[in-house]
Amino acid sequence: MNIKNFLVRTISELYKSVKRFPITIALCASVVAILIMISETQLHLGYDSEKLEVLQRIAMVLALGVPLTLCIKVIFEKHKQTNLFLEGISLAVSAGFLAFYYFFLLKDFNMVPITRYIGITFFLYLCFIFIPYLVKREHFEMYVIQLLSRFAITIIYSVVLFLGISAILFTIDKLLGVTIDSKLYYYTWLFIVGIFSPVYFLAGVPSTDESMEDYDYTGFFKILLLYIVMPLLTIYMTILYIYFAKIIITQTWPVGLVSHLVLWYSTLCVVVIFLITPIKNNIWVEKFIFFLPKLILPILIMMFISMGIRVNAYGITENRYFVLLLGLWVFGIMIYISFKKVKRNILIPISLSIIAFISVLGPVSAYSVSKLSQNNRLSSILSQNGMLTANKTIQPSPTISEKDQKEISAILSYFEKNHNLDDVKYLDKDFAIKDMNKVFGFEYKDQWQNGRNENYFSYNSPNPMYDALDISEYDYLFNMSTYKNILNKEPLKIEYVSAKQEVNIYNGNDMLYRLSLSQFADQLRAKYPSNTKVDQKDMIFIDENQNIKVQFIFSNIYGQRIQENDGIKVDGADFYILIKLKK
Repeated sequence: MNIKNFLVRTISELYKSVKRFPITIALCASVVAILIMISETQLHLGYDSEKLEVLQRIAMVLALGVPLTLCIKVIFEKHKQTNLFLEGISLAVSAGFLAFYYFFLLKDFNMVPITRYIGITFFLYLCFIFIPYLVKREHFEMYVIQLLSRFAITIIYSVVLFLGISAILFTIDKLLGVTIDSKLYYYTWLFIVGIFSPVYFLAGVPSTDESMEDYDYTGFFKILLLYIVMPLLTIYMTILYIYFAKIIITQTWPVGLVSHLVLWYSTLCVVVIFLITPIKNNIWVEKFIFFLPKLILPILIMMFISMGIRVNAYGITENRYFVLLLGLWVFGIMIYISFKKVKRNILIPISLSIIAFISVLGPVSAYSVSKLSQNNRLSSILSQNGMLTANKTIQPSPTISEKDQKEISAILSYFEKNHNLDDVKYLDKDFAIKDMNKVFGFEYKDQWQNGRNENYFSYNSPNPMYDALDISEYDYLFNMSTYKNILNKEPLKIEYVSAKQEVNIYNGNDMLYRLSLSQFADQLRAKYPSNTKVDQKDMIFIDENQNIKVQFIFSNIYGQRIQENDGIKVDGADFYILIKLKK
């Protein structure tokens, strides 16, 4: 095929894609336009901008509209009826849903809104995949394989196109002397990924009435699965069984990492079994599908026992919920594959989509179950220590064990990080971590994540402001770090003395100002004992004397408490120093 025919065919495919999915492509283009606006907003207003957050939320909601409109399109194609009125109603309802999502479900970028957004997006894309085959139709696996093939080709074309255009821009800049702004490379990538890639990929999506019976299994995928992926999975299974035998011998149940290793391995096995099902008359495939689901069940049981140990000790959190739910799904699918003679593999994405939906919405979502579990855990600890009165109020008790003090502190820290302290039972609406001594009878016990040294602290600015600083009132700006030790800009010199953890500012040989970083860190620890949700303004320190006015803007500061003298040792910090000399 010559280049002319290739270009004609490609342009024809792109045109058909836009004609078939106009709303979806328009949403993709809108997302790209808003991402460009976000980039320009950051350039002119900095990172700390309400407008920036609004644009980010709009971009996310419009991106959510992409799989939603795809689902609507394939639903109407499936019924082979062109009803503009019903399509219009469906799109209007979708627009209302997206508006509702923007105002009520995506108010910020904390853990709950982001994980919910990911879950719903995943649910909609799965629906787009299986909707055309909801009625009994054969060769669903080949349909998915064609989508995967098209997706892989789209990635290759997109990368090559971007590299080619980037090379052209770079050559124009360096050889012809035409200045090319660096952000143009980013905008080019946005255009390719956000517009070209979706248009090209959707051009290869089979129509709902297209038969997959004569579709040829891609040679690349077949070789990859049969001779690379399946042998690797078999070897990995052997390693897991060796580890399983070790556990039985040592009588020590695993915790932590092994659960994730087993979970992602078993999930990958489900995907591989789904993809190799169409390969017929291959003894290697038949043995793999027959034995692997049965062999993986004992390992999944081991994973559940491991997770049960942690849940029993620390309750359910969102991360444990997702791992447990996905593990139960994999376990169910493996049982289905093992013992169901006539299988419908479409049940795999359908069941996974249901799991994704209920995990982020409704009364059994990860958030509802986790809050209930942590509240029950708190109730249990309080009851065991006699800290709950008859009318369900908290009786302060400074004499409870340090372990229980840490457990209560960890529970409150969990709610403060991921939800709200108002969700904690027995607490007043205006409760804050600083009130722990008054309410519980002891101060917050700082507990380093994953059991590390509880005396460590680390604070990071939510908006580092690297790109834009207001220096209108000042004469000098220094980008300082505790690793630099000395900065010079005549006549000023900035010196960090690590032994004393002090920042000294000199004018020639005269010292103008001194700041103790350990004292500043101690102030932060007093206000934020749990190392969470640091307000931007609290990472800024402003002071002056008769010689100088200074402003310290911290990006981060971290260190540890020295137990011998109950002092603070700063291990490192990055910060700006703004200086105004007084005449």
